[in-house]
Amino acid sequence: MWVTYLYVCTSLSIEMKRDTRQKIAGLFDKQVDDYLVGRPTYPKEWFSMLAALTPQHSLAWDLGEHYEQVIGSDISESQLKHALQHPRVHYIHTPVSMSDDELVALLGGENSVDLVTVAEAVHWFDLPKFYSLVKRVLRKPGGVIAVWGYNASVTSPTLDGVVKRFYETAKPFRDRKTQYLWEGYRTLPFPFQSVGLGSEGEPLPLEIPKEMSFEGILRMLRSSSAVTAAKGQGVDLLSKEVIEELETTCKAFMLAGKV
Repeated sequence: MWVTYLYVCTSLSIEMKRDTRQKIAGLFDKQVDDYLVGRPTYPKEWFSMLAALTPQHSLAWDLGEHYEQVIGSDISESQLKHALQHPRVHYIHTPVSMSDDELVALLGGENSVDLVTVAEAVHWFDLPKFYSLVKRVLRKPGGVIAVWGYNASVTSPTLDGVVKRFYETAKPFRDRKTQYLWEGYRTLPFPFQSVGLGSEGEPLPLEIPKEMSFEGILRMLRSSSAVTAAKGQGVDLLSKEVIEELETTCKAFMLAGKV
């Protein structure tokens, strides 16, 4: 999960198996504040680029700004409570008991959505079930689905080494579903016709620029589902020793003087 679906919207989490939905909601409910502060937002240019692909701009599911109406959905009430408000964005809670037909009706019915986006979340879904639902609600012709994620950050040569060791230590606690993410969605099934922005097996490489303080980096790491999963097993991936190692890499220098 990710700031932009707290922000411009949320994940389409209805399309997970029931036990997975409950598990994932628990993983991310525990660090909502860290998620909001530590995770990057997505460049506005991405949304302009996607909006230019759809001939109509009546309804988007999971995207703001460029459409007359936007619907954001999430199974996590905590995530939705932290969502930034916008006059054209309507957030809906999609509990595990909601059926596909009920969700389709909430979205305005079949063949009604111009654009569906999923940020940093599609790897958690029951993909065949989710894609079937997307094909029902997307407007034909012209409707577009876009999914994206990120799996690493580049800061400085020294700090990158520490962060890389953190991710290596976290590996045993990652859910197997995140493997798609760590493979850069190169192995993610995506049964849709290309619109020139990546295709199945060949995702479009992108960058998310973000200035981060030390506290921001720490909160980004804390927001990882692996950190929560490890903590549930009595393992602290961000122990005092790890934080001290991160701190030693964040040195600053200043010179000041007067005549």
